[in-house]
Amino acid sequence: MGQVSASSSVEVAAAPEAALAAVADYQTVRPRILTEQYSDYAVLEGGQGAGTIVAWSLKATEKRTRNVKAAITVAGNTVTETDANSSMVTTWTVTPNGAGSTVTTTTTWKGAGGIGGFFEKTFAPLGLKKIQAGVLANLARELN
Repeated sequence: MGQVSASSSVEVAAAPEAALAAVADYQTVRPRILTEQYSDYAVLEGGQGAGTIVAWSLKATEKRTRNVKAAITVAGNTVTETDANSSMVTTWTVTPNGAGSTVTTTTTWKGAGGIGGFFEKTFAPLGLKKIQAGVLANLARELN
């Protein structure tokens, strides 16, 4: 089993504090920025930042849907979503960029072994980057 990772970034006009607050807002902002690959989104506990628990289904490919139940932690400029149903961890990091910010999301998980793991490590990040890019584009529209 190897580590599989996908990462995407977007520049936004919002100050880092505002961008971080938006990323950590699972009650209002997050449902508005999710793409069509996400369904059954629900806030189970909290809704703002650390301590929030959220759930959703992610249609990663035509044949593969992942049910996620994520616990949210916040440390400095990073929001972390840790999935209780798998090894998947997604971080959202906000860094200053001129008058605005750069938001980077990175998802990692332990991939399968063997030939299936080779294909997963090769192709899954490409598909996930497309999904990430869509969510980040929606976040940029929300903040700009």
